[in-house]
Amino acid sequence: MRKKVLTTPIKDEDLKDIKTGDLIYLTGTLVTCRDVAHRRLIEKGVPLPVDLKGNAIFHAGPIVRDNGNENYEIVSVGPTTSMRMEKFEKEFIAETGVKVIVGKGGMGKNTEEGCREYKALHVVFPAGNAVLAATKVERIKEVHWKDLGMPESLWVCEVKEFGPLIVSIDTEGSNVFEQNKVEFNKKKEEQYELISKQVGFIN
Repeated sequence: MRKKVLTTPIKDEDLKDIKTGDLIYLTGTLVTCRDVAHRRLIEKGVPLPVDLKGNAIFHAGPIVRDNGNENYEIVSVGPTTSMRMEKFEKEFIAETGVKVIVGKGGMGKNTEEGCREYKALHVVFPAGNAVLAATKVERIKEVHWKDLGMPESLWVCEVKEFGPLIVSIDTEGSNVFEQNKVEFNKKKEEQYELISKQVGFIN
């Protein structure tokens, strides 16, 4: 199977054949962007100091080494729980034009609608691989909002074949986590019924 690499800036047509469950890799601009940055833009109306149109964000709070003279190095950058940004994400996608949202775990209806209406993806980076992720960052191009502290700052990274990234929500709004919940709950009920019959003799 051919390795699918998305290179920023990403256009709508680059995403049209990508579906939930697909594995992709990202080359280009990836900006760490989590809770406070989302709140600043959506709740406070503070414009982001970096252009995200056609680019990607990473729900992550990295560990960064300061080598002096504005020279920074990513030491570790693992994904944080994407659901924390759920209530902001549709509006965030609309405001910024971001095309790929990288995080951990699933997201809900709000993000589904944002991905469908504005043609974006939510993708999952496997948890527990923060040091590996750091090796895919070629350099930190710039940093913004350092007043928020290291985890919440906007670290603008240049990455090469960052991944593997598992597509959890595609541009049609299909959500693999929600689909799996239905299947898993069905299996859970089947097993519950089976086990109940087997232990029915216990009073």
